Amino acid sequence: MEWVEINGSYGEGGGQILRTAVALSVITGKPVRVYNIRANRPNPGLKTQHLHGILALKELSNARVKGAQVGSTRLEFIPGKPEPKYIRVPIKTAGSITLVLQALLPAMAFTGGSFEVTGGTDVPWSPPVDYLKNVTLFALERMGLKVELEIKRRGHYPKGGGLVVGKVELWGERKPLIALEWRKIERFSGISHATNLPAHVAERQAKAAEEKLRSFYSVPVEIEKEVSRSLGPGSGIVVWAETDSLRLGGDALGKRGKPAEVVGREAAGELLDQLTTRAAVDKFLGDQLIPFLAFAGGEIGVAKITSHLVTNVWVVEQFLGKIFEVEGEVGEPGRVRVVRRAEVNC
Repeated sequence: MEWVEINGSYGEGGGQILRTAVALSVITGKPVRVYNIRANRPNPGLKTQHLHGILALKELSNARVKGAQVGSTRLEFIPGKPEPKYIRVPIKTAGSITLVLQALLPAMAFTGGSFEVTGGTDVPWSPPVDYLKNVTLFALERMGLKVELEIKRRGHYPKGGGLVVGKVELWGERKPLIALEWRKIERFSGISHATNLPAHVAERQAKAAEEKLRSFYSVPVEIEKEVSRSLGPGSGIVVWAETDSLRLGGDALGKRGKPAEVVGREAAGELLDQLTTRAAVDKFLGDQLIPFLAFAGGEIGVAKITSHLVTNVWVVEQFLGKIFEVEGEVGEPGRVRVVRRAEVNC
């Protein structure tokens, strides 16, 4: 048995290395050994959401696993035969639902199936679920991959309790994604939410974001306001530009003592920053698309080449050989081109 050996401290050195490596192990059927997991982080090793992502992929692929416990800095994953399943992922903390789905979705693309994940929908250091639903999945559908996702309940730090359900259709025709620059913004859209908080919080976030976006572009702005109940309080906003190419996004989370107007302006400012280069793909989406681009092919222009993107390219190529050409330095706008599309075994 020939292992793919992955140094978990390479490059950006975070949990994304693990998510991509284990997903690719399932897709390719190659066993993987990941060591030095998150070695450069203040608390090295697996965290709860990483563990749940691994366990979900273990179930999907009937895998054998060693080292799957919180704090482990070494993991061995030997995939079996993947098959479509209903995967339940019960994160009992505010661990990020979207980071678990970053591990699960690439593998599920080749099996189909459905999922139910509880945990954090809108938490620091991870994409908000509204971004995943409205920006990421929009791009994946352009590549021929259909994912349904429904937010049943919000979950914020520290209590979690969010619930997201969905279904992944088997990825049939894999369409190359050519998305280099946008020429026109059709409209701005968004969702401003307040959970266990007064309705005016969602309204003020939305109004501040709308005013900032309108001051730069004279196109329609439609931000939905959502007020809900869950285990604990929290608020946030995701805004995106619908262009003639893809969607680019920006987001911000509320916290105690942070005025709702500041939250709204922060999200709008982040989106406006992404638009300045006219690249079709924002800096957050760039690295998320890498595992899918490897199998679909194409070329994207990215508002900023991030260390996450470069690291994800490295992980993919440990499994599949030379796939990508990356033009541009980290921190600068750039392009990612697929020079050889990967074949699929499962």
